[in-house]
Amino acid sequence: MDTLAFDGPGPWILFLPLIWAAVVITVVTALRRTVSRGRPWAAGRPSLGGGHGSPAEAGPIAVLGRRFASGEIDEDEYWRRLSVLDEQFGPAAEAARGRRR
Repeated sequence: MDTLAFDGPGPWILFLPLIWAAVVITVVTALRRTVSRGRPWAAGRPSLGGGHGSPAEAGPIAVLGRRFASGEIDEDEYWRRLSVLDEQFGPAAEAARGRRR
């Protein structure tokens, strides 16, 4: 009677380290993306400089836009305040600050 002999693990054993490497790389990539973007599970709450989104997202112009969108200020006040803020925080002001450095 012939019995099956165990000849060792075979070449498929080489895939085990590759599978673990893929798992580790996936976990590390997911953690790095999650941490670098702030706390995505708290998307409804504003981040306080947590590196989430662009720098203008937490700036005064964005706050003014949110206030206008929520109805706290009317259109005339929005445009009046935007013109003042644009002088201090707008793209032209950023370029001027870059030239002074």
